[in-house]
Amino acid sequence: MAELALWKDKKNKQIDPTLFSVTAEQMARDIGQEGRGKNKGTQLRRFFDELVRINTRAQREGDNWNLTHPLVHMMLAKAAYAQGRNLVTESFVKLMRDGISQVHDREDLQVLTNFLEAFMGFYKVHGPK
Repeated sequence: MAELALWKDKKNKQIDPTLFSVTAEQMARDIGQEGRGKNKGTQLRRFFDELVRINTRAQREGDNWNLTHPLVHMMLAKAAYAQGRNLVTESFVKLMRDGISQVHDREDLQVLTNFLEAFMGFYKVHGPK
């Protein structure tokens, strides 16, 4: 599976131009081909929706990032729980872990949310039918 890097150069706020296209599609294809009965689109959509909810909260004026940031990391526990119930594969959990480990501020969270939006779009094509 391709390596997830949210930034090409964070210092200069440069996102890899292919993050939302080539990388997202390759990861959607890889994860979509795994596990019978796992990684169903509705299950993965729950993670995306939760991340959108947290991102919306984080981007609001007056949000306390110190209270919001732990919610991002709690998604790892939710992903592990879903894996324990055989709803998602280890590769999906790794994708979440790789992305969340790079979230240190609101900008990182916005990039991860945008990436997962692109991933979900491609997953609709490459995921299980």
